[in-house]
Amino acid sequence: MQYNFDEIINREGTACYKYDLRKKIFGRDDIIPMWVADMDFNTPPFIIDAIRKRLEHEVFGYSFRPDSFYEAIINWLKHRHNWPVKKEWISFSPGVVPALNMIIMAFTQPGDKVIVQPPVYFPFYSAVTNHNRLLVRNPLVLNNERYEMDYEDLERKIDKRVKMLILCSPHNPTGNVWKKDELEKLIEICIKNNILILSDEIHSDIIFSGNKHLPAAGLSDKITQQIITLMAPSKTFNIAGLSTSFVICQNPALLKKYNNMLDALHIAQGNIFGNVALEAAYNHGNEWLDQLIQYLQDNLNFAIHYLVKKIPGIHPIKPEATYLLWLDCRKQGMNDKELNDLLSRKAGLGLSAGSLFGPEGQGFVRMNIGCPRFTLHQALDRLYNALMRNRKSF
Repeated sequence: MQYNFDEIINREGTACYKYDLRKKIFGRDDIIPMWVADMDFNTPPFIIDAIRKRLEHEVFGYSFRPDSFYEAIINWLKHRHNWPVKKEWISFSPGVVPALNMIIMAFTQPGDKVIVQPPVYFPFYSAVTNHNRLLVRNPLVLNNERYEMDYEDLERKIDKRVKMLILCSPHNPTGNVWKKDELEKLIEICIKNNILILSDEIHSDIIFSGNKHLPAAGLSDKITQQIITLMAPSKTFNIAGLSTSFVICQNPALLKKYNNMLDALHIAQGNIFGNVALEAAYNHGNEWLDQLIQYLQDNLNFAIHYLVKKIPGIHPIKPEATYLLWLDCRKQGMNDKELNDLLSRKAGLGLSAGSLFGPEGQGFVRMNIGCPRFTLHQALDRLYNALMRNRKSF
């Protein structure tokens, strides 16, 4: 079946965070929103059909996750990532960010240190600091058009108070797909220092040609005892509103401790329709996802070609995964306030300011290209025209 990703979907008036809060967030309601990480494509029909079928039974009482829920995850991970996972390793979370917070609360104490690798997904910061843990920054280094881990800096910053490292794999916002040797070196350091790895792999399904996502937990028998992996169908199939993700951990003692936290907060039951959607997505989503990745690859190529040809002063860091494009705007010579003013007020674009991802992101912005090509073209034209007008004003 051929899926249509060119269709323009009107999301206004649906209590849509991305569209219906534009006035509140950007000061105007005619913004093209390309910030929050959800896509402007229809939910796949096989997910809609599965939810519709469940709706035919008009009772939505307490429910549990059947074996088929776990089998769908196991089969998906084996097929897409060649990662053999067992049911007893899998637990639930209403989202990756809630899981981040629960794991930090369960496995660290106030005053403990947690390492992050900025510029990185900004909820990592609050998940650490909101629970009175100490944030340790191990910044990535931009080298030859690609971000790299700084292992020397990492080892310098490790002391006895460091209990956890949060890995973003694939990385948001840079789009890195970590190579085997990169992950193995990180794992070796964490094993040596008895540091728990919390691996956020929510973007692992959207991988561009020439790259391969490697679940960190599948790379070493030793690391299986000190790593917790977070995944979800939400980014892949654009169903974040159904609040269904999952946790994988091979260490039964760690998983039990996590489950105790999940139960203590009374959020273990989950969402009927989220469960149904996950099964449908993972059981029937391979062809749809392959087509989506090709469409996003074409969007990426289109955006990069446009920027290189018409806006050379804004440099795209080519992502290896995700539908997020990290743009280096430092040559524009603007501070963050001036840059954000240009984008929102003059260009009519809602992008994510790079500084949200840490000081290392200053001078950058993140653009969500998970949209119809027409929308992407329109947004790039707006950016180009705003920059041309801005230059003439001097």
